[in-house]
Amino acid sequence: MDQVKIARALLSVSDKTGLAELGRALAAHGVELVSTGGTAKALRDEGLEVRDISDLTGFPEMMDGRVKTLHPKVHGGLLGVRDDPAHVSAMEEHGIGPIDLVVVNLYPFAQTVARGAGRDEVIENIDIGGPSMVRSAAKNHAFVAIVTDPSDYPELIEALGTSGGMTSLDFRKHLAAKAFSATAAYDAMISQWFAFSDQGQMFPDMLALTAHRREELRYGENPHQKAALYVPAGPHARGIAQAEQVQGKELSYNNYNDADAALELVAEFRDAGPACVIVKHANPCGVATGGTLLQAYQEALACDPVSAFGGIVAVNRPLTALDAEAITAIFTEVVIAPDADEEARAAFARKKNLRLLLTGALPDPNRGGLALKSIAGGYLVQSRDNGRIGEGDLKVVTKRAPTEQELADCLFAWTVAKHVKSNAIVYAKGGATAGIGAGQMNRLESARIAAWKARDAADKAGWAEPRTIGSAVASDAFFPFADGLLAAVEAGATAVIQPGGSIRDDEVIAAADEAGLAMVFTGMRHFRH
Repeated sequence: MDQVKIARALLSVSDKTGLAELGRALAAHGVELVSTGGTAKALRDEGLEVRDISDLTGFPEMMDGRVKTLHPKVHGGLLGVRDDPAHVSAMEEHGIGPIDLVVVNLYPFAQTVARGAGRDEVIENIDIGGPSMVRSAAKNHAFVAIVTDPSDYPELIEALGTSGGMTSLDFRKHLAAKAFSATAAYDAMISQWFAFSDQGQMFPDMLALTAHRREELRYGENPHQKAALYVPAGPHARGIAQAEQVQGKELSYNNYNDADAALELVAEFRDAGPACVIVKHANPCGVATGGTLLQAYQEALACDPVSAFGGIVAVNRPLTALDAEAITAIFTEVVIAPDADEEARAAFARKKNLRLLLTGALPDPNRGGLALKSIAGGYLVQSRDNGRIGEGDLKVVTKRAPTEQELADCLFAWTVAKHVKSNAIVYAKGGATAGIGAGQMNRLESARIAAWKARDAADKAGWAEPRTIGSAVASDAFFPFADGLLAAVEAGATAVIQPGGSIRDDEVIAAADEAGLAMVFTGMRHFRH
């Protein structure tokens, strides 16, 4: 059956947005309105005639409203197949009238959890009757329209107006698909709360994850791939997906990926002084702190000005006009900051394609959570890498202990190395990266590449020597042989920070002592693939 005339509608909503307009539109088409509790009151307050659900069922609402719609006269009216003689006969025999439209949105479970409600209140906000009606109506979409989202009210009102109070099968199919997505997401959020919050599980037997599509992207990592951005349906941290895009072209898949890498790294410095991160292909190519954001940007750019072209810039402080003028002096794809003043926005506006993203507060680098990776035939799930190292966690393993400045450079380099693709080597000096080696199949090559980049940067800047001279070097995993460490010695490093744990640690420590290096072990690895 294509066109179905709406004669009776059942409305029961927790979100009253748009309810009055919908109620008036239905009444104008002569639809009988059946409703529950607060929804019925809201409709009556608008001067609309409403039939109580208890009048329809012949049974009172009870148990604080827990039992009101779970009744054959409701679900029979929803599930009855109108062109099946046996169904029609049963409905007539038991006095069950058809219900042609259901308008339901569910108890605000996620919002209740998000505001930190106690367990009893959370449980009370698990909707039972609502999802039951939604599923019944959606299953019988051949005859029943189900609306779960207030944003669909205008489309429903328009459909009724153009068809004389009827709905089409295509429209009902569309609504049914949304309805089943809504109940699936709702149940998944409840499942997550029980598993993670109530039971304290990290890896439950069934991992139910749901997300809303925020937007379809132009293409994926490559033009022949398709892509979209989704955001979690339940409570979640704020990040790039929630940032305000002030200007510029729409973000691509690669923009989002690189911007996320930049934001996660700059967030490590959210409680520090001014800091700047420049990222290219999800790897930092320059990171620095400074007395001002402008100084931090200039120092980060100096690390690898070639790679910075067309890169992503992220900072941990609001941007000023001086910052914006410096950043826009070279081609930059995306700029990320907590905020930007009007003069900075005006400067960026002169580069109409540049994307300016304002995040507000930066995400907490210590937050928990799960990281998920798709593999052929399954998913790999692990806890988020929120490991951090402080001065008190370090173990000096060489004869010489690091100086105060070397120690500061070690910790800075270690923070950056955590966000570099393995094998990762980072040289740092004076709160700025001197050279970064990323993604090589062996640690020796990463050390050599980082040193070569530092020499190239010195040549371009006209410095007398590369910044690796007198630097600290961080390795995301242990040195399996002394060769990677000796490459750092050749580059001019004087201090080393690494996890330790190799069967050849003694050999590496001996090489460090012979070269006069100070070396500390963290006892923590930061592989990143």
